[in-house]
Amino acid sequence: MVRQMDYKTIREVFRRFHASEPEPKGELEHVNAFTLLVAVVLSAQATDAGVNKATRALFKVADTPERMLALGEEALLDHIKTIGLFRQKAKNVMRLSRILVEDYGGEVPNSRAALQALPGVGRKTANVVLNVWWHYPAQAVDTHIFRVGNRTGIAVGKDVLAVERALEDNVPVDYAHHAHHWLILHGRYICTARKPKCGACIIRDLCPFEEKTP
Repeated sequence: MVRQMDYKTIREVFRRFHASEPEPKGELEHVNAFTLLVAVVLSAQATDAGVNKATRALFKVADTPERMLALGEEALLDHIKTIGLFRQKAKNVMRLSRILVEDYGGEVPNSRAALQALPGVGRKTANVVLNVWWHYPAQAVDTHIFRVGNRTGIAVGKDVLAVERALEDNVPVDYAHHAHHWLILHGRYICTARKPKCGACIIRDLCPFEEKTP
């Protein structure tokens, strides 16, 4: 396993990420906290592009939990049937919408525990919502971040919770808010699982990965 990267090097990594893309954005389309929550729930084992294609029409008619309940599960299924695991996801979206209406006055709660108590919402989903909507420096570790963190030494850990903690402990505070977006985008487009594009990598000289590609 690669050693945990030192502070000075991590700071330089994120300085370069910031210089390249000062305000990185998540790629899931949304208009409010509720649509963001639904989009992230739908994105499990699916691509952001696939989710966006399905939700553009959906969010025009159901952008609040009340409107989602009024739409109904059958109509929701028609909107999201191109997304993997769509039947279970539809059930979760309807259930969480009802809980939001009945227990939270139609508002999305902004504590990790309250979010994780909702159907279909795990720690990663909760962290995405906290980070993107409320600008809390939560680190949502997906497969891209897990790979990049361990491959580069930016955040070393044997499981996602360990990598999340490594990010929280090691990323300088002034870069913490956008850290997970920089790492996701880096993993999605440059530091890919197979044949990483090392020749196009802005942190190539700082990365200890031994099997670099041209």
